[in-house]
Amino acid sequence: MPSRFELANAIRVLSMDAVQKANSGHPGAPMGLADVAEVLWNDHMEHNPENPEWADRDRFVLSNGHGSMLIYTLLHLSGYDLSIADLKNFRQLHSRTPGHPEYGHAPGVETTTGPLGQGISNAVGMAIAERALAAKFNKGERVIVDHYTYVFVGDGCLMEGISHESCSLAGTLGLGKLIVFWDDNGISIDGHAEGWFTDNTPKRFEAYNWHVVTGVDGHDPEVVNRAIEEARSVTDRPSLICCKTTIGFGSPNKAGSHACHGTPLGDDEIALVRKELGWKHEAFVIPDDVYTGWDSRTKGRTAESAWREKFAAYETTYPEEAAEFRRQMAGRLPDNWTKQAAAFVFDCNREAASKATRQASLTCIETYSHALPELFGGSADLGCSNLTEWSGYKPMRADSPECNYVNYGVREFGMSAIVNGIALHGGFIPFGATFLVFSEYARNAIRMAALMKLRSIFVFTHDSIGLGEDGPTHQAIEQIPTLRMIPNMDVWRPCDTVESAVAWTAAIERTNGPTCLIFSRQKLAHQERNTDQIAHISRGGYILQDCNSTPDVIVIATGSEVSIAMRAAATSSKNVRVVSMPSTTVFDAQEDAYRESVLPSSVTARVAVEAAVTDGWYKYVGSHGRVIGMHRFGESAPADELFRHFGFTAENIGKAIDEVCN
Repeated sequence: MPSRFELANAIRVLSMDAVQKANSGHPGAPMGLADVAEVLWNDHMEHNPENPEWADRDRFVLSNGHGSMLIYTLLHLSGYDLSIADLKNFRQLHSRTPGHPEYGHAPGVETTTGPLGQGISNAVGMAIAERALAAKFNKGERVIVDHYTYVFVGDGCLMEGISHESCSLAGTLGLGKLIVFWDDNGISIDGHAEGWFTDNTPKRFEAYNWHVVTGVDGHDPEVVNRAIEEARSVTDRPSLICCKTTIGFGSPNKAGSHACHGTPLGDDEIALVRKELGWKHEAFVIPDDVYTGWDSRTKGRTAESAWREKFAAYETTYPEEAAEFRRQMAGRLPDNWTKQAAAFVFDCNREAASKATRQASLTCIETYSHALPELFGGSADLGCSNLTEWSGYKPMRADSPECNYVNYGVREFGMSAIVNGIALHGGFIPFGATFLVFSEYARNAIRMAALMKLRSIFVFTHDSIGLGEDGPTHQAIEQIPTLRMIPNMDVWRPCDTVESAVAWTAAIERTNGPTCLIFSRQKLAHQERNTDQIAHISRGGYILQDCNSTPDVIVIATGSEVSIAMRAAATSSKNVRVVSMPSTTVFDAQEDAYRESVLPSSVTARVAVEAAVTDGWYKYVGSHGRVIGMHRFGESAPADELFRHFGFTAENIGKAIDEVCN
């Protein structure tokens, strides 16, 4: 049987060889963390390479994702469907081993990492999901949810502000199943980090209410093993294990320096590493006994089989709960969901209530929470303004894990990455809320949700100058158009309660990407619709009001501007078609025939109205159309005054109609 050192060296040589073959990558972190990874994966991780989707597996997150060859070698060596050919194809086009770990490319990669600090924040979300599911489904001795979330982080992750947001919350919530390994090597890409990173990291995490294990020699397997056992024994707090390592361990000339952080070692140095480590095999050659020492398939199969026996006993005693657990973990909506959602939309239409769409959103959450126990909410300290706190919400607390909600505090970026982690874990449909303008704080996590095609829902209220007196610091101007620019992101800005209900329904039903739901602070008028019009809302854009003959002009509007467009059409001498377009992204995905039926190419006189920057609307109105929007930041004043001041009036729209028709 190979020694631990030999097993760890397999990580080192595969990592440096793959980086060298690609002539690109980061060999230092995998080489430095190899000993820690070997102990964790061989002695503590419960996972099954033959079923990477096993519900009760431990989750592993490589937050310092630039060291991606570490996770690729771990997956390959332990028996996942990731071949030596895949490792040789590192960083190449259409590879299963891209430069940073990408969710969905290789089995066993739990999240896309690389933007530093987000992996650990995703992991906080996974730990929250584990704790909430355990509180909901475990019954006394019948335990079916009981797994850990393990994370590797580097100095860079801890420098990023998002790590403060998420780790502070993790300590407050007492997430005892979260164990983080800090790769304390003192090196970042610019060199020795002591010139720009001198935080007392252990004290910082103790202040967060974490259990901290200090002084761990990351190259001594027995010390690492004891540290993990200690961390697992602490159940009321997350744990940080401070592992002192040498970046590029085994490299005679580059270990301990940034020279091995983000560049290949070079053929000559690789030959010296092999000599230093006593590794006598050629590139990408792993001896059979090393493969045998790493192979986790039998152990994983046994672990999952034992869990399935526990689940069978649970199912016998609690058949309804077992069925619900299966459904939620599979991400399937209840059988009666479609009927219930459609009935609610029609109820909203019959009610004909005029209200702020943030209030309409609360009505949706209130209704859908009864149909969807997996709906899991939260807000970044603005729940009473975002209106996300429905009557049945139960916020998580350290001493109260049974929950369906998180008070995220003023942590917009952390919240959004945590929401992604909850979605990645499975079992919930999560949403997080804040003011639209603060989506800027969260932008990279929102982008990562789209990149990973997650069912994450981002609720943004106070959507425009309609915010009013708080002024330009809080008034969203450019946010709606730029959110629409994110690939694979659906963005909805409804004009009333009915469109809000359809938007929420679409977000819940979407399984291949995230959704931004954008709502107003101010009250908006209800719009009358027939059955066909209601059915067409889900297409993203539809004819809200038409004329008896061919239109002279088409007016397109969203959100709070729809009612203004309707008033302008009512007083115009022209034949006006009003198109409500709550989601340009969804409308653009419709078939050509439908889009042509709504916006016929024969009608070139067009006006678009939205209280946001205007550039994105010219693809609908053409270079000769008019766009009434925002060309500067707002001001502090009541909303009605601001709408008049910036030209969002029926009179101004009427003037634009006349101009494009002449």
